[in-house]
Formats: sequence, structure tokens, C-alpha cells
Amino acid sequence: MPRIYYNVLLWLLLPYVFIHLLWRGRKQSEYRQRIPERFGLYATPASERPVLWLHTVSVGETRAAVTLVQALQRDYPGHQILLTHTTPTGMATSEQLFGNGVRRVYLPYDYPFAVRRFLEQFRPHLGVLLETEIWPNLIHACHERSIPLLLLNARLSTRSAAGYARFGGLAGAALSELTAVAAQTAEDATRLTGLGARSVSVMGNLKFDIEPPAAQLALGRQLREQFGVQRRVFLAASTREGEEALLLAELAQQTATDVLTVIVPRHPQRFDEVATLFEKQGLRYQRRSAQQPIAPETQVVLGDSMGEMFAYYAASDLAYIGGSLLPFGGQNLLEALAVGKPVLVGPHTYNFAQATEQAVTAGAAKRVRDVEELMASVRQLLEDSSALMTMGEQGKAFVIAHRGATAQALRLIAGLVA
Repeated sequence: MPRIYYNVLLWLLLPYVFIHLLWRGRKQSEYRQRIPERFGLYATPASERPVLWLHTVSVGETRAAVTLVQALQRDYPGHQILLTHTTPTGMATSEQLFGNGVRRVYLPYDYPFAVRRFLEQFRPHLGVLLETEIWPNLIHACHERSIPLLLLNARLSTRSAAGYARFGGLAGAALSELTAVAAQTAEDATRLTGLGARSVSVMGNLKFDIEPPAAQLALGRQLREQFGVQRRVFLAASTREGEEALLLAELAQQTATDVLTVIVPRHPQRFDEVATLFEKQGLRYQRRSAQQPIAPETQVVLGDSMGEMFAYYAASDLAYIGGSLLPFGGQNLLEALAVGKPVLVGPHTYNFAQATEQAVTAGAAKRVRDVEELMASVRQLLEDSSALMTMGEQGKAFVIAHRGATAQALRLIAGLVA
């Protein structure tokens, strides 16, 4: 019965779906492209090879899946890897990371007719949902067709668990129809089990397994040359709306030119918006996309490029991980740690709660309460080369110590691939 009510609500929301796509398309034109795919209509022909399907919603999930995708390509060369995405940025990240080595389409919205078309088109032998993707109709359709469907690298914050609990019958029915669930932490596993998931295990976090690509590290060295090897570089990575204004208000009060700040907004559609903030503050800035040496008088660089986050980390001395000064839940800090960069985070890190707390305990990251404490910590650490080096080494050691999630995922998949 809960799924019937859910489907009635979906049909009532159908006009809004089109309005949403058109509205998002005003700032990001890609949302107006490939719309039929979101309703299960694909120009892509069916594969002649058996299909292993992974759903990676957006940028973070796609990047987290790198080691798993590469391992599947190695272990199952006779299979076709299909990646599905929800956002254009996820699609673009997939193209940058995997090129023609995988097929990629948008996952349809969770309408029964759209889900049915998707499954009939691609006929996956096995499906993998990454992190927190609970789509009742999709899961039920796979269950009815005996398509093994795994929820891997699963995470569920206390806040999200409370939200799903409000619709316990719907969420519980969906979770119970999954073939298996592998959570990032024991706490995530407990919350998922409490909602109704079965066959729940703990696999760790795939994001620990990511190796910084050699090409990105080389690009990072080039960027550092452009930034100026004599200047110290502070990176604000994956910043969210409202955070740039807080940072810039602090930067506008500083007159020192020996520190260069690089700000990389989380979402590319906000690049121009953030550039306008620079101009309003009267800050001297340059865009990364201009690909010009950074002038000594430049105070801020706008990181308006996609797929270069490892390079930005490699080119910096110290990184703040965005989405944590304001209540967005934080972003992935493990990429910075893997490159050996000290990390600062704000008070809001519920999306990566355990990894963040463990990194702070290990001495690889430092938590700050607000933007004032953040900038004070930046100044203090950039003046202490020994502390920076120690934090960086502890970050690398922390990441290495927690690897192994990919191997756990492969063991689950191996038991189900015919």
C-alpha cells in the first residue's frame, strides 16, 4: 500500500518534473538535453554483452566508483559496464574518468513505466546502487525480474534515517527487496537494518581506495608554477552557496600578498556568480580557465574547471573542505588527505561524520567553529611548515590504513555474477 500512495504522488508531481528540468536548464543547459532518457527512452542500443550496471548519482559518487569500475573492467572483460547518472556534472565526470570504456545514460525517474523501459532496454545481469539511493519502484522492478541489486558504499546519517523513518513502510519494503547492503560503517549498517534492510555487512568506504592519478599530480605541479612557487597557497575546495561570501569578507580585510587563495565552487553553474562576489569585494582575481600565470598582485584564483580537484590539492599547501562551515553536511576530505595535504573542516560534516572524526583524531585534519577560526588557523598553519608536513604525512597514513572497500565490494559481486 505505501508504494501505491508513492506512485500516486509521483503522477501528481509529473508536471513539476518538466518545470524543474527547464528551470535548472536556465543556468545549466545540459538539463535540457537527453530528457527522454529520464523517462526510460534511450537512443543507445542494447549491448550484445552481459551488462554490469552501476548507478553513480553525481560527481562524488562517480569519483568514488573509480577503483570499483576499474576492477570490474579487469575482472569481467566480457561484460559491458553501464553507468547511470542523475546530474549532468555526474555525466561529465564519467566521461572524463572513463571515456569510451563504459556506456553512460541517465537513470530514469522512479515511474514504473520508465523503470520498466530502462530494464528492458539494458537487461542488466546485476545492478549496484552507490551510497544512499533508495528508489522503491526501481528496486521492486529488479526484485520482480530476479536482477540482483546491491546497495554498496551505503551511508545513512542520523538525520537521513529519521527522514526515511517517517515513511518507514515504503523505505523498509524497498530496502528489504535489495539483494544485499554493504555499509561504510557499523553505525550506517545499524541505521539501515533498523529501517528494514537485510543481509547488511560493513565494507568500509570506497573513497579511501582512490589513488591520486599521476596525470593530475603532474597538472598540480604545473598549476603550482602558475600560482608562484614562492607564495603559499590556501585552497577552499567544493565550496557551497554562502560560504564564498564568508571567506571573501575575511580576505578583503587582509593586505598580505604572500598567500594566494584558490576557491573552487562545488557546482559549475555557480562559477560566474562567485566571480561577481569577487568583484563586489574589490578583490584582484584571475580565472583558472584563462590558463595564465598568476600575477603577484592577484589575491584569489577562481577554480572554474571540472575534473581537476586532485590537481588543485596537489598545487596547494592547505585545504578547507567546503560545505562544512554552513549546514550542508560537508564534502569528501579523503582526496586531499590522499595527496598529503592538511585539511580544515567546519562544524557541519554529517555526510562524512566518521571519516572526518577519525581524520581529526589522527591529526590529519583540524575542525574549526566558524570562518574567523578558519582563517586564523590558515594563517597559523601556513607559518608553520613543520606542522603542515606532519599533518600531511598523517593524512596519507590515515588513508592507507583504511583501504580495502573495493575488495569487499568485489567479493559480494563475484557471488552474484553468473
